[in-house]
Amino acid sequence: MNEIVVALGIVIAVAAAARSTWSPCGQSMLSQITPLAEAGRRQRFARTAGWFIAGAVLGGLTLGGVIAGLAAVASAAEISQPSALGLAAACAFVSATVDARLLGFGPPFFRRQVNEDWLLRYRSWVYGSGFGWQIGVGVATYVMTAAVPLVVVLGALSASPWAGLGIGVVFGLARGLAVLLGAPVRTLPALYSFHRRFDAAAEPVRQAVIGVQLAVAIGAAWSATPTFVAAAVTVGGIGLFAWVRYHPARDADAAGVNRVEAPTAPARQAVA
Repeated sequence: MNEIVVALGIVIAVAAAARSTWSPCGQSMLSQITPLAEAGRRQRFARTAGWFIAGAVLGGLTLGGVIAGLAAVASAAEISQPSALGLAAACAFVSATVDARLLGFGPPFFRRQVNEDWLLRYRSWVYGSGFGWQIGVGVATYVMTAAVPLVVVLGALSASPWAGLGIGVVFGLARGLAVLLGAPVRTLPALYSFHRRFDAAAEPVRQAVIGVQLAVAIGAAWSATPTFVAAAVTVGGIGLFAWVRYHPARDADAAGVNRVEAPTAPARQAVA
């Protein structure tokens, strides 16, 4: 097992999960699974949020199972730790470059959302766990950052199926816990205020996650590659981050900004 790669994989898993919250699905979750909306559906927020988190962890386990299989292949290939760290550095740098849209393209990828009709059609444990699984597996809905596939790559490079499984669970759990951000939303003014603050944080979060990817690239490079290579990665990473800081995302879709939708009928009924 490559312990350093495992640690870097956990860091990227948390960062990727955080960035993924700023997606249409993430914003929908934070407007439709709140105490306000759940009261309108005559459901308890705590129960629905619990099912959501459980579903997200199960989704993370699903993703982790795929990562574990790839890690078993990497273990059989007997990839050395320096080689694994070198690959991790290269992949993290490329991932940050894609997220920065320096290559002319970038996220979001796979523009699919969960089916909000579930909210009125099924019981809370169904839509809670169902939405949670789709969010937690990482690739079933909008992919807002190249850090998501990077999680898979780093988990595979750990060469440990158990570590790969754990990295997937960390990602799923972190994604699921995001539902608790909506816990204070109990009135319509609170809902709108929350989403104004949430939208305002979209670009800083995007930049921070790119910074994390570059930090992982630099750390991995200094751990395994020759000094001149590590120095080049460091200079390149600093330059890329400076470029990102002065060139924010030009469209709301890339940043993850979205206008909060009007509350559903049950939510309006709760207010009434």
